Amino acid sequence: MHTAHQILKQYWGYSAFRPLQAQIIEAVLAHKDVLALLPTGGGKSLCFQVPALCQAGVCIVVTPLIALMKDQVAHLQKMGVAAKAIFSGMTLQEMDIALDSCIYGKVKFLYVSPERLHTELFQARVQKMNVCLLAVDEAHCISQWGYDFRPAYLKIQELRSLLPSLPTIALTATATKAVQVDIQEKLGFTNAIVFQQSFARKNLAYRASNIEDKAKSLLALCKQHPGTAIVYANTRKKTKIIAHMLKQQGLCADFYHAGLSTQERATKQDAWVHNKTNSIVATNAFGMGIHKPDVRLVVHYDLPASIEAYYQEVGRAGRDEKPATAIVLYDQHDIDLLRENIATQHPASHQLKKVYQHLANYYQVAIGSHQLATYDFDLEDFSNTYQLAPTDVYQALKKLEEQGLIQLSHSFFVPSQVCMAMPRQAVYRFQIMHAAYDALIKALLRIYGGALWTDFCKISEQTLATFLCCTHQEVAAQLQALH
Repeated sequence: MHTAHQILKQYWGYSAFRPLQAQIIEAVLAHKDVLALLPTGGGKSLCFQVPALCQAGVCIVVTPLIALMKDQVAHLQKMGVAAKAIFSGMTLQEMDIALDSCIYGKVKFLYVSPERLHTELFQARVQKMNVCLLAVDEAHCISQWGYDFRPAYLKIQELRSLLPSLPTIALTATATKAVQVDIQEKLGFTNAIVFQQSFARKNLAYRASNIEDKAKSLLALCKQHPGTAIVYANTRKKTKIIAHMLKQQGLCADFYHAGLSTQERATKQDAWVHNKTNSIVATNAFGMGIHKPDVRLVVHYDLPASIEAYYQEVGRAGRDEKPATAIVLYDQHDIDLLRENIATQHPASHQLKKVYQHLANYYQVAIGSHQLATYDFDLEDFSNTYQLAPTDVYQALKKLEEQGLIQLSHSFFVPSQVCMAMPRQAVYRFQIMHAAYDALIKALLRIYGGALWTDFCKISEQTLATFLCCTHQEVAAQLQALH
């Protein structure tokens, strides 16, 4: 097999490692358990990718971010390295083929979301694989003291019990001393080696400005820093407004958020990566796993949700180690709004008990029964049934999940969307020719209006069913037929 330096040169074209990378890789190759704390942009991925390529077998990478997972798999495949990913939303057949490829093929990296680890299918197949390394990315998610606790991460130790001699590397950008201890305990580390690099980035200049006219200040900043920029805003609507304002002032800008189609997101991201767009105005859905070293400016037009989120986002600037600027623009309204959001995100215990009891009533679940049962959940219908604010219900459900009392599937956050794919006159002619669909189309138009022709509109099948006096299943079947 090749040495670490040969692998680095062959696949990445670099002649030397960054600080601490060589020591981490050496410890991993010596089959030690490793906890690596490296700043955002510090090259965490190489710390498991290089040692995995130095030896035979599959490297299993656990990561909570599906977008990052897909991006890294695509990046490895471009370099000629066989990589697969398994995450919620894939069909059973797709997962089956991917796992078989890891057993019988030449797959080098298998990226897995933590929720997949404890499935019967995965646990049966992983024991047939030649696994050389387990990499746990965003390892702070395993600790209840971390800023983004994910209960599914606690299942990782079960995987280690199935493969007891498997060396493990845990990686994160931020972890307090308590979180570091918790990570090692939860992963079953015995004599772990901990590597921690200073989070200081000498090439980054951090600023925060309390100002009244944020739009004017942003425009000035973008003109002062003519290179590539990211502007973070908290809402999809605001990304569009800000990007439009910058374009009106002669700047090459665009917007990006998770509500765009896959093709739109890919096109916008590609234009920015290849410098066809200078400034991208985005929600925090943008930036994970993007390999662009020459970002000169990161602006937070709204206050980020946490220090950790801020640190992750500004870490995308100056990865080429040349000078870059990170600046927060804020006013008193932003501070008041952030305080309100923090209060909303941490519901009182009586609110949690109330939502939990309503869930039991909603699904007619008796005490001690239906453990591990799954249910389709309609947030709007649930909130209306018990006269609760949807935001309060959502935050309560997230808290209940953190405590391991319930588990939310990824599809919970993705309501159905509709966009009219034909002109109004064509839709009208279709209604005349297909009377069976006339009532549903009229209901869509009455409830959601002309916006159906301009963009995808989130809809509620339950609302449509109530309006039409029919069942949810009938509405879903008609929508599928229209699609």
